[in-house]
Amino acid sequence: MKLSILDLAFIAADSTAGEALNGTLDLARHAEEWGYERFWLAEHHNMVGIASAATAVAIGYVAAGTKTIRVGAGGIMLPNHSPLVIAEQFGTLESLYPGRIDLGLGRAPGSDGHTTRALRRSPAAAENFPQDVMELQALFGPVQEHQKVQAVPGTNLNVPLWILGSSLFGARLAAMLGLPYAFASHFAPAALMDALAIYRREFRPSAQLQQPYAMAGVNVFAAATDREAQRLFTSVQKQFANLVRGVPGQLAPPIDDIEDYWSPVEKAHVSSMLACSFVGNPERVGDELQQFVEQTGVDEVMVVSAIHDHHARLESYRLIAPLLG
Repeated sequence: MKLSILDLAFIAADSTAGEALNGTLDLARHAEEWGYERFWLAEHHNMVGIASAATAVAIGYVAAGTKTIRVGAGGIMLPNHSPLVIAEQFGTLESLYPGRIDLGLGRAPGSDGHTTRALRRSPAAAENFPQDVMELQALFGPVQEHQKVQAVPGTNLNVPLWILGSSLFGARLAAMLGLPYAFASHFAPAALMDALAIYRREFRPSAQLQQPYAMAGVNVFAAATDREAQRLFTSVQKQFANLVRGVPGQLAPPIDDIEDYWSPVEKAHVSSMLACSFVGNPERVGDELQQFVEQTGVDEVMVVSAIHDHHARLESYRLIAPLLG
């Protein structure tokens, strides 16, 4: 099973952004030692519980502190940026850490409307996503005759692109462009099977990829016992319940009984969003992950573990590392 890690540099309720980023690097070093395939960070803005807003900077920090693991974005929200700036940023990363950089691209803003305006971007920028992806591809390719603008560094580096998504749109775009596809089933699983089917059916080979390659995000909370794993899971359950309430915050410590925290309506909503979550002892989690891979046919699984305590988080990833291979 190919396993990778999606990290948001979660800021725990009793810590700072600096501590969160240091924890991210520590996790990446362990992931490299344990044999994980890749380590991605994601762009989110105006979120007090996430420290990876300057995603290219955070990727550079992780890449500098590791040696072999692939490091990248899962993803860069392309409507927030010009393709040229992203080509320059990731061309720089590829130049510094050759053969180790991935660039996953998302169409969502990764923020709210007020933040989109603060970024000096129009909400309509998302409509240009397919064209922006192709422009970015061209900037990473060889210079063409009469080309007036090029990314330096970036030109001819062919940084691997991925399309991210939680709907059918991304699946169709990834298939049309012949790019690998990563589905955000760790928080929006509803369209997973339909999106994978469309991606595989409509896939067109490209210079980057000859056969479809799909990855799915899942939440994993592994511990020595099922009871302890369920307790660790309450941190992210609380976090999503707070999002439903419109009061996002930092990653809170776990609690003994989540039923005392949320209403039945909140429980139903959060449970649907977190349906692709595997919680329990290592044997249980391993069996359920294997079933997930068999049911979906995905080539790779990207694991998210929003665990409040850093050491418990490391232990969760360590416990499932024997699945790698």
